[in-house]
Amino acid sequence: MGIDGNAEERRRLPRWRELREVLPRRPRLARAGRVAAAADVGELRELARRRAPRMVFDYVDGAAEGERSMARAVEAFHRVEFRPRVLRDVSEAPTAVEVLGRRIAMPVVLGPTGFTRMMHRAGERAVARAAERAGVPYTLSTMGTTPAPAVTAAAPGGWNWFQLYVVRDRARSLEMLSLAREAGMDVLVVTVDVPVAGARLRDVRHGLTVPPSLRWRSALQALGRPAWWFDFLTSEPLRFATVDGAPGDLAGITNLMFDPSVTIGDLEWIRSAWQGPLLVKGVQRVDDAKDLAAVGVDGLVVSNHGGRQLDRSPTPLELLPEVVDAVGDRTEVFLDGGVRSGADVAAAVALGARACFIGRAYLYGLMAGGEQGVTRVLDLLRAELVRTLQLLGAGGIGGLERDLVRLRPRP
Repeated sequence: MGIDGNAEERRRLPRWRELREVLPRRPRLARAGRVAAAADVGELRELARRRAPRMVFDYVDGAAEGERSMARAVEAFHRVEFRPRVLRDVSEAPTAVEVLGRRIAMPVVLGPTGFTRMMHRAGERAVARAAERAGVPYTLSTMGTTPAPAVTAAAPGGWNWFQLYVVRDRARSLEMLSLAREAGMDVLVVTVDVPVAGARLRDVRHGLTVPPSLRWRSALQALGRPAWWFDFLTSEPLRFATVDGAPGDLAGITNLMFDPSVTIGDLEWIRSAWQGPLLVKGVQRVDDAKDLAAVGVDGLVVSNHGGRQLDRSPTPLELLPEVVDAVGDRTEVFLDGGVRSGADVAAAVALGARACFIGRAYLYGLMAGGEQGVTRVLDLLRAELVRTLQLLGAGGIGGLERDLVRLRPRP
């Protein structure tokens, strides 16, 4: 019998409906489709790199000097080893957590970032709206490019916070606080790790200004990023919404306006001008954490400013358990730095963080696709967090304990 003698082995022509199931789908050419299909924050970062001019992308992606602090913050999460429990009921994995007496949908805070409309014309308004839908707080920066009333008007149902850099003119600082409070913002985050500007060498090499100026190098970049430049040139001028003017260079306005003489004693007059919860962001030592807890701040943010200030500064995730143990229940402890996934959030919460601040992660989304991109980041974080909670056998945020996580030694 020949090779075709067995009917089960005979070839046949496929039916069209069978072919249709296995043929390649039409590629997603629209940017919105690529943003929606992004599998993680890393893919959104790549989309952002392709859309934004190099100097704008590098402003977000870069850090101080040799960028060691930023790299170590991310690498610390790479060294996380989960120790899952098995045979637990994980049919549900609630992510909600209480922060400063209020329930939020997951332990994530969208942290303060400067010059946000430089990344996308929708800027702070888009971020606030995405945070409102996701049920997490958004923090407007002193160096933001949208006024506080416009942010709260864009997201009236959101939990909108304000971040303060203390400037040399204390009357101006009080004016900022008054404006934020009148706009409905009720949590204050005081950033304390910027007595002077860090040396962000990518920005120096690009000659970055706010707004970006069309020098020869940026003019050449415009040829490859026409959509970004069209948005930029057809939007309202990019200016600081809280401090006056647009500086010739970023470090210049920091060193000109920010007050390097601020001490822990200054928290007293800030507290007298602000009746809501007060967080201090930029804690990098256990003894500083103890001092701040002793004066009664409501929260500490363990942070090295995303590695954008002092290079070789402490790695937040490594420092976190020491700070949590040192302050106990006297104040809530948050983590900022290196968070790129919901699994990272789970690890930080297991090690004692009440919630995680994120910055670069949502800015990648904003650069990649505006408000839709920020929403995609938040959707990814929540899905990753839920999956991690289930695979850990934690059964929800309340089941995260330090015993479920350890940091592997550095190689």
